[in-house]
Amino acid sequence: MGDMTNSDFYSKNQRNESSHGGEFGCTMEELRSLMELRGTEAVVKIKETYGDTEAICRRLKTSPVEGLPGTAPDLEKRKQIFGQNFIPPKKPKTFLQLVWEALQDVTLIILEIAAIISLGLSFYHPPGESNEGCATAQGGAEDEGEAEAGWIEGAAILLSVICVVLVTAFNDWSKEKQFRGLQSRIEQEQKFTVVRAGQVVQIPVAEIVVGDIAQVKYGDLLPADGLFIQGNDLKIDESSLTGESDQVRKSVDKDPMLLSGTHVMEGSGRMVVTAVGVNSQTGIIFTLLGAGGEEEEKKDKKGKMQDGNADASQSKAKQQDGAAAMEMQPLKSAEGGDADDKKKANMHKKEKSVLQGKLTKLAVQIGKAGLVMSAITVIILVLYFTVDTFVVNKKPWLPECTPVYVQYFVKFFIIGVTVLVVAVPEGLPLAVTISLAYSVKKMMKDNNLVRHLDACETMGNATAICSDKTGTLTTNRMTVVQAYVGDVHYKEIPDPSSINAKTMELLVNAIAINSAYTTKILPPEKEGALPRQVGNKTECGLLGFVLDLKQDYEPVRSQMPEEKLYKVYTFNSVRKSMSTVTKLPDESFRMYSKGASEIVLKKCCKILNGAGEPRVFRPRDRDEMVKKVIEPMACDGLRTICVAYRDFPSSPEPDWDNENDILNDLTCICVVGIEDPVRPEVPEAIRKCQRAGITVRMVTGDNINTARAIAIKCGIIHPGEDFLCLEGKEFNRRIRNEKGEIEQERIDKIWPKLRVLARSSPTDKHTLVKGIIDSTHTEQRQVVAVTGDGTNDGPALKKADVGFAMGIAGTDVAKEASDIILTDDNFSSIVKAVMWGRNVYDSISKFLQFQLTVNVVAVIVAFTGACITQDSPLKAVQMLWVNLIMDTFASLALATEPPTETLLLRKPYGRNKPLISRTMMKNILGHAVYQLTLIFTLLFVGEKMFQIDSGRNAPLHSPPSEHYTIIFNTFVMMQLFNEINARKIHGERNVFDGIFRNPIFCTIVLGTFAIQIVIVQFGGKPFSCSPLQLDQWMWCIFIGLGELVWGQVIATIPTSRLKFLKEAGRLTQKEEIPEEELNEDVEEIDHAERELRRGQILWFRGLNRIQTQVQETPGPTRGSQQPRGSSQPGWQGVSQLV
Repeated sequence: MGDMTNSDFYSKNQRNESSHGGEFGCTMEELRSLMELRGTEAVVKIKETYGDTEAICRRLKTSPVEGLPGTAPDLEKRKQIFGQNFIPPKKPKTFLQLVWEALQDVTLIILEIAAIISLGLSFYHPPGESNEGCATAQGGAEDEGEAEAGWIEGAAILLSVICVVLVTAFNDWSKEKQFRGLQSRIEQEQKFTVVRAGQVVQIPVAEIVVGDIAQVKYGDLLPADGLFIQGNDLKIDESSLTGESDQVRKSVDKDPMLLSGTHVMEGSGRMVVTAVGVNSQTGIIFTLLGAGGEEEEKKDKKGKMQDGNADASQSKAKQQDGAAAMEMQPLKSAEGGDADDKKKANMHKKEKSVLQGKLTKLAVQIGKAGLVMSAITVIILVLYFTVDTFVVNKKPWLPECTPVYVQYFVKFFIIGVTVLVVAVPEGLPLAVTISLAYSVKKMMKDNNLVRHLDACETMGNATAICSDKTGTLTTNRMTVVQAYVGDVHYKEIPDPSSINAKTMELLVNAIAINSAYTTKILPPEKEGALPRQVGNKTECGLLGFVLDLKQDYEPVRSQMPEEKLYKVYTFNSVRKSMSTVTKLPDESFRMYSKGASEIVLKKCCKILNGAGEPRVFRPRDRDEMVKKVIEPMACDGLRTICVAYRDFPSSPEPDWDNENDILNDLTCICVVGIEDPVRPEVPEAIRKCQRAGITVRMVTGDNINTARAIAIKCGIIHPGEDFLCLEGKEFNRRIRNEKGEIEQERIDKIWPKLRVLARSSPTDKHTLVKGIIDSTHTEQRQVVAVTGDGTNDGPALKKADVGFAMGIAGTDVAKEASDIILTDDNFSSIVKAVMWGRNVYDSISKFLQFQLTVNVVAVIVAFTGACITQDSPLKAVQMLWVNLIMDTFASLALATEPPTETLLLRKPYGRNKPLISRTMMKNILGHAVYQLTLIFTLLFVGEKMFQIDSGRNAPLHSPPSEHYTIIFNTFVMMQLFNEINARKIHGERNVFDGIFRNPIFCTIVLGTFAIQIVIVQFGGKPFSCSPLQLDQWMWCIFIGLGELVWGQVIATIPTSRLKFLKEAGRLTQKEEIPEEELNEDVEEIDHAERELRRGQILWFRGLNRIQTQVQETPGPTRGSQQPRGSSQPGWQGVSQLV
């Protein structure tokens, strides 16, 4: 399907383009083939064909400085000729396809076959039917009853199968729709900076057209192909397209090609857009894949994608309609071999989410048990019937009786299948999906934009959070509050008159010119608000300092526009400084530099004194300055930045590429202390985390004293505690052995006490996260969440179990690597995510507790009833009603409980805590005992209690009896009241607590009750019900109410006494699996999943689709959940199911 849409799209563009060829100086084809060249070839081609990039701009009728005029007709024309910047997404599955998929379920197929056979036989009247010889031990079949009602059971089963299928398909369809909505929400938020009519504006990525002048800067994900016009030190990571991990340096004369889907790792610049949408490099690859063809998707599910691709594909995916972002992952595969090696290498990092792993295991265990029970039921029924008819009553097998006997066998088969259907909780995948989808929707309100569904649930198990400081714990509104200028340390902003004029001029120039020109301070939006800071926040702080000194930076910038800057050394995590070289009127050069004070001061050999004259600055002066100025500032929690400059002669021109010589012999102008105040709500949020058993660690690039001061303000460290605050260098020294290799044992000695890691590089952050995750130091594997905003945080965000990216300050690359985006950049939103995560887990446990009680009871009733009375007291259709409707509704009711603060009062569950705890097991078995006792009492002495006819041993097609209707009704009533009990899983007494906060729950309980009345009173033959009197109804409800009383009795029994109760659904510690086995395992799991209830498959599918958005979870490989200390030694993991 994908191919068609793409090719249509394509040919349409082609046609338009030929007719408008003359409008612009180059056609789409020419530009497209130009973009396929690389490096020097491209430079040669541009020279030969066009002359230079300026000439291309002229042909595209755009100005490198002013950009496009931005008029609507012009933009429209460009879209028609060169195409739009969006890739048509793959068509979603239609409702009918989803229905067809739902029909593939094994159990449903068995039911359908049974129902069809049953229907067929009911219409077939053999000649020997009235033959007395065929009548079985149960007495003659009633003629009129048989003729009239034979078909009803089959039809009713078919009807209920249709119900299941529609519910499943609809659920799938709405789930898909929700994801598309979520995805398009992410896309609309993605904007890119372009120049139009001389104004710098941000427009949605899909609006970019050929000829636009786009501003690219560090951290951007390029949205279209283009040619580099001008810029500084631009380095691009093209690994997502080429697989080469080295950064590519771009320049006008060596390699001007900028390709969509690649990442800007350093520097900034401008490009003219030459190809968009399906004609861009990423778009071409998507077209080859048929917009992420079917085949690729299948491969994708097996060997989840490698990291790089996602980034590239997502960049495009962002511009499309949504699902594309889910469906179109593979990119590398277009280049052949590269992908496969990576897939193999990455395979063993993949792992199911904690919940998914536990559920899979539980489902397999339940499925097996159900299969065994249903097989035994059928065998017992068949044997009993044959022995009774042919051995005890010595009836001969008459040919004309065959259809009658076959009808009996079909009936037994149907009973067997119903036992199986009831045993498997199809409601489970539904509950999980609803719970996650509901949480994700609600989390949007709490400023969490969830990109991968299971991240939401993993967050509930988090044991550690590694947080950035700037912007997450602090407000990210930088203001200069102290300064050291002209030998004086000012504790507040100095009076402008007290600073020497020469120093002042240097200071203003150094700050205005040596910062990104995109960084500005704009007037406040509302009266009395603070001025708006746009761009890099530290630079905003410095520009604010210039304004506080009653100076203005704009005139300086307009005098020295960006094009005139001679050379720029942009900031990166290695340099930790930024420098800009300008050419002075007398042809000599001046370089301004700024950066972390301890780093820049080491390179200074002079400092400006009070008179604005440079004086010598020796190492011992520096040590004194560190002690007297920098450390006191840092202890107040300030970031210290040093501003310096250096002059170079005009000849000989220095070798600008020799950085070590250039960035040396500087003259220090001033040192400023920048305050970034702690967000007011952070200390409380951190206290909640610590109470909930989550350790918060701060990882920052700041000076250690600043970091420690902020950590104390936030409450990450409390004076007098035993903790570690380390600098990146020291951390590395402690974790590496003599050969410089990282050793896990060494990390294990450090991380439990480490609270602050200062002056850390992105690799340190990644090492720490990996070290904590891989640690076997604690009995539970640590689940780590990481926050990040910069491009360099990508690896750590990917490595973490849950990566949080900042929605406002975060770069595209960080958002790409993350699982959840914090739309308000606030740490307290993370606490909300923890609450929701724990709530999902609890909701599913509540549902399981309810569901398994129903299952245990229904299976035992059907089984023993069938064995003792040859007929299940609960008919196939009734079972399906109980199973389907109760399941579906109960999953809705219990999965939408809102979270409460009490969730934060307990420790995380961790990986090896079973899904069904002892308390829950006690509740399940306790309630099962109550229900079974009553149902069997009713079954064997019910007719005496109510003075009605016994329903036992009724012939084949007899009308429904009141007796069995009472049993069915009581059963449903008990489930209804038990649903209220299931709201609490930790043994709380008050099960009504907060029940009115959940209107969905109340509606569903009342709704189910109403439908039950209708079924019993008017269901008649199809539901095997006969209407009941009021007093009988009262008894049924009374027995149901007994559930609530019994619940209190169970709550009184201390769980600690019940050592014999087993727990179920536990994940064990990871075991490594050799590569080859692993790949087989993945294949096996696919079979296993096919064998499981279709519901589970749906649930896996949903999750896989989301995981396809690529997230990495370390830990056990898929299929490696072989239980070690598991309570059921017989169930050997999922992989043995096949």
